[in-house]
Amino acid sequence: MKLYIKQKVFSWKDRFTVKDINGNDRYYVEGELFSLGKKLHIYNHKNEEVAMIVQKVFSFLPRYFVYINGVETAQIVKEFTFFRHKYRIEGLNWEVTGDFLAHDYTVSHNEQPIVSISKEWMTWGDSYELDMADGADEIASLAVVLAIDCVMANTGNAAAN
Repeated sequence: MKLYIKQKVFSWKDRFTVKDINGNDRYYVEGELFSLGKKLHIYNHKNEEVAMIVQKVFSFLPRYFVYINGVETAQIVKEFTFFRHKYRIEGLNWEVTGDFLAHDYTVSHNEQPIVSISKEWMTWGDSYELDMADGADEIASLAVVLAIDCVMANTGNAAAN
């Protein structure tokens, strides 16, 4: 199964749609404009919140919490490294490998791919393709990918890559 994310270039807060392979709206993602730390809400096509991503503020290393249906499901932590990005996903026992700067990486469990992410480079705004394995947890996969994107955006803004 494939999902497509197209983020808007000029937006005061994060707001974008996640589409399926046929171009149909599948999820809506909306950030909070005035909040301490980054917060993203993921809504389904019925406008029901299915997941939320919350940044832990005042943390030495970037850490984001993923809540699915109000329950903390995972924590995404950027590990301390000098020359490359490395992330740890706590709570789901998932591993992340790949080229994060090129937005080309895979999330896996016991070496079995769950979701692969690739970025389309010649587009206006950021566009990503999420290719999920059959039976993969779609909402958790989407939330983890969005949390990693938040870490990358914040560390890029702080020039702490």
